[in-house]
Amino acid sequence: MKKFILGICLLCSFNFVWAGMIDDVVQRGTLRVGLDPTYMPFEMTNKQGDIVGFEVDLVRAMAKSLGVKLEIVSIAQDGVIPGLLTNKFDMIASGLSLTQERNLKVNFPDPFIMTGQTILIRKGLEGTIKSYKDLNDPKYKVTSRLGTTGEFAAKRRISKAQYFGYNTEAEAVLEVVNGKADAFVFDAAFNVVAVQKLGNGKLVFLDESFTYEPLAFAIRKGDYDSINWINNFLAQVKNDGTYDRLYNKWFKRTDWLKGME
Repeated sequence: MKKFILGICLLCSFNFVWAGMIDDVVQRGTLRVGLDPTYMPFEMTNKQGDIVGFEVDLVRAMAKSLGVKLEIVSIAQDGVIPGLLTNKFDMIASGLSLTQERNLKVNFPDPFIMTGQTILIRKGLEGTIKSYKDLNDPKYKVTSRLGTTGEFAAKRRISKAQYFGYNTEAEAVLEVVNGKADAFVFDAAFNVVAVQKLGNGKLVFLDESFTYEPLAFAIRKGDYDSINWINNFLAQVKNDGTYDRLYNKWFKRTDWLKGME
C-alpha cells in the first residue's frame, strides 16, 4: 500500500508544472520591469517624460516576443533587488552588473552586453593622468555614484585617493566638470555619452576599461525555465539583426541626446 501511494506521489510530481515568471507574465498580459532611469544610454528620461534607452528597447522587444504589454516601474537603483524580491515587478533591467554578491540574491540570465569601469578626468590633468593607477594618490579627489560598481572599483583600485560618492551619476560628473574633483569613475558605456552631454569641453575620457563587468537582466532565484526563455530570446535578437540595430541607435549615434532632459 505504501509503495502504491509513493508511486502516485511520484507520478503527480512529474506532471506538476511550476509556473515561473514568464508563465505569469503571459497569463497576466503584462511584463513588469523595474529600473532606475538615470543610466545613459541604457535607461533614461527624455524631455517628454518617457523612459527610453538601449535596455528599455531590449525589454520592449522581449514583451513583443511574449505578446504582452510592457510596464516600466521606476525605482532607485538601491531598491531594484528588494523590489524584485517583494514582487513589485517581474524582472530587473537597470544596467545591473552581474556580481557574485548579487548572484546570491537573484538569478541572472546570460549577459546582454559587456562593459567595464573607465575614467573621466578634468581637462587640466590630461597627460598627467593616463590610467586609474595614476590617480591612486591622496592628493586626488575621485567621484562616482553611491552603491554602484563604480564606487566599489574606486575604493578597491584607487584606495589612496579621496573618494566622494553621490546619489546620481550626473552630480558626480559635474563635480569634476566644475573643478571640485579630479576624476569620475563609471561604466564605459555611460562615460562615452557623459563626456559629450555633461562635459562641456572640460573632461577627458580615458576609455580603457580596468574592470570586467557583464550587464544582465535579473529575476528571482530558482526560475530556470524563465532563464532559459530569456537566453533563447537574447540569442534570437543577437542573430536576427535586432540587437545590432538597437546597439547602433544608442551607442554609435548621438542624435538622441537632443531629446534628453
